[in-house]
Amino acid sequence: MNKYVSVFFAAALALALTACGDNGKAAADAKAAADKAAATAKEASDKAAAAAKDAGNAAAQAATDAAKAGGTAAMDSAKGSMDAAKDSMKAQTAPAPAATPSPDQSKSDSTKK
Repeated sequence: MNKYVSVFFAAALALALTACGDNGKAAADAKAAADKAAATAKEASDKAAAAAKDAGNAAAQAATDAAKAGGTAAMDSAKGSMDAAKDSMKAQTAPAPAATPSPDQSKSDSTKK
């Protein structure tokens, strides 16, 4: 019976060592999968950060363009208002037309002479 127990014990030990070897391979496979997942997550994070940066740059450029357009429109409006004010001032300060004698008055003068 001792012989059978020894054989059984040896088989159990061999099975345990095989299982440990498989666990080592499984652990290595799990580590490789975790490393791959971490690399993929880092790549996705980098892409998201780049996209956010690009979106921020685009938003800043759009805001700059809008400010420039608003400033240009304000300047054009102010220039138009200034031109209208100048025209109004010219109309108010224009000299009155000189008095010209009416045609009847000129005839009456010539007949008297």
